[in-house]
Amino acid sequence: MEAARALADLVEISPQIEAAAVLAAGGEMAGSVGIPDARATILTRAVRELLDGAAGFRSDAARVTQLHATLSGGDVFAVAGGDERTILAVTQEGAAPGLVFYDLKQCLGRLRDET
Repeated sequence: MEAARALADLVEISPQIEAAAVLAAGGEMAGSVGIPDARATILTRAVRELLDGAAGFRSDAARVTQLHATLSGGDVFAVAGGDERTILAVTQEGAAPGLVFYDLKQCLGRLRDET
């Protein structure tokens, strides 16, 4: 399954998700939905920096595999997969973190299983 199709399905089944993207192992965008091209680079860089920065606070220096940032007007979620891909979502305010993380992990798993 290609990333753009998987993300379109994700946004369709998860009404709290307004936009989503998959980042390839190198950090480049592999697909997105609802993210303007002009904002894609900024968002991908910010998510990578947040994941890397959060890892710096771990005592075991392990990488961070999920992240939730609350912003005014909405939230950003990211899940880093075992295959070095990362999926991220921008949600409305008050989205249920457990449901968003579950949906992101399921989408990432479908992408992994299809390759």
